[in-house]
Amino acid sequence: MFLDIIKSIIYGIVEGITEWLPISSTGHLILLEDLIPFKNVSAGFFEMYEVVIQLGAIIAVILLFFKKLWPFQNKPSLEGAERYINLKSINLWLKVLVASLPSAIIGLPLDDILDTHLYNKTTVSITLILYGILFILVERFNKSRTPKINKTSGITFKTAALIGCFQMLALIPGTSRSGATILGAILIGLSRPAAAEFSFFLAIPTMVGASLLKIVKFLSEASFTGEEIFILLVGMIVSFVVSVLAIRALMAYVKKKDFSFFGYYRIVLGLIVMAFVIL
Repeated sequence: MFLDIIKSIIYGIVEGITEWLPISSTGHLILLEDLIPFKNVSAGFFEMYEVVIQLGAIIAVILLFFKKLWPFQNKPSLEGAERYINLKSINLWLKVLVASLPSAIIGLPLDDILDTHLYNKTTVSITLILYGILFILVERFNKSRTPKINKTSGITFKTAALIGCFQMLALIPGTSRSGATILGAILIGLSRPAAAEFSFFLAIPTMVGASLLKIVKFLSEASFTGEEIFILLVGMIVSFVVSVLAIRALMAYVKKKDFSFFGYYRIVLGLIVMAFVIL
């Protein structure tokens, strides 16, 4: 069990970093499974684990952006419902929910099919390279453009829905949920900081929904052992701590630099993975 706990710490570190950077957390976890697989857990548990570990990362987003996300307030200077309800937060949540619908509508019915046929190194290597190239091309195209939307408050419901359509691309492992949404948001006209921030918010219902689906699916077929619960909690706690640092670092990074570096990183990693597949 000790070795599996160490491995869960490593998984948590990788999840906390890659969940928010546009380099595919799922792709990295699939690769990590081959390099350092768990020894004392069931295959069903691991399938659930690599999704539910993301809840730690989600808690980090909620903590860092609590003031923007919390829908309640107590401001005696205001009248009516606004005294107790943060309408800006409610409006933001509605846009996040609208952006979440496309992936939910398409992803839920296809969950088992995607797990069976696409969660492999070949798919990951192709999508890592493909979207790496797209990131570089989009950033070159974007150099001559001025963002139309510089804050998440400027996102309309139509824009949110369009970003949600881009998020559907992330149903294919290796794409990167944050990568797809950030890339789409930049193309639509968002600044990099606004695109990254909305991508963080969009992760909350998307990943909570995916985690609940995996937990229900796992419990319908098996049950947790005490060791498995501890391994899962370790991974979630580590991913939370690392996510706090990764989110802060990314928000500072995008204010000064573009995403081209991540494009090159994806291409190099994709080629390495492809070499392992071929050899």
